[in-house]
Amino acid sequence: MGSLISVSSNIQELRMSRLELLCLLCLILQCPLSCLSNSEGDALSAFRGRLSDPNNVMQSWDPTLVNPCTWLRVSCDSNDNVVLRIDLGNSGLSGTLGPELAQLPSLQHLHLFGNKLSGNIPQELGSLKNLISMDLSKNKLEGNIPKSFANLKSLKSLWLDNNELSGTIPSAVVTLLKHLVVFNVSNNHFSNPPIDVTAQSFSMQCFENKKFRGARMKEVVA
Repeated sequence: MGSLISVSSNIQELRMSRLELLCLLCLILQCPLSCLSNSEGDALSAFRGRLSDPNNVMQSWDPTLVNPCTWLRVSCDSNDNVVLRIDLGNSGLSGTLGPELAQLPSLQHLHLFGNKLSGNIPQELGSLKNLISMDLSKNKLEGNIPKSFANLKSLKSLWLDNNELSGTIPSAVVTLLKHLVVFNVSNNHFSNPPIDVTAQSFSMQCFENKKFRGARMKEVVA
């Protein structure tokens, strides 16, 4: 009798193990989208933590939600719930940019123009390979244009005008120009010449129909 009870107990334990395994498998299959949403929410919360928001435009950015797709100024893909757009132009924000935005792999549009953002542009933004437009104009950003921007092969529009950028435009970034419709870096403090002289692929044709303007650049685009 004891052996029968033992066998019955083992069978029950085996059934429970299979049930637990099935539940675990379901969690694993559901994890990619939910985990990505959580990681994107964490990234945006970290980004918000760097900023001063006197107008409370980011008040709806609640880090306790499963994903950030219900937040104002954030747009997502309706199917996958991944972040596609951040629209925070003319919002009165101040603070610095950090590497957290690079944790939004599906991001296509990053619009932060007309604020008071300062500090350097993070190299990590060059990993946003799905980015189509980036507008960081009319801020107080300084330092160099990151060389990593050469990796933004999907980029069509880049506004960096009216900042405090300096140095030269890296030769690696010059190769990006053939893909761009808009490239505006006017009203900064680039050295003369503004283009890295090691850029072998640079040609005047690169700037046809491009908004590449500003003092100290006229001799380059004339």
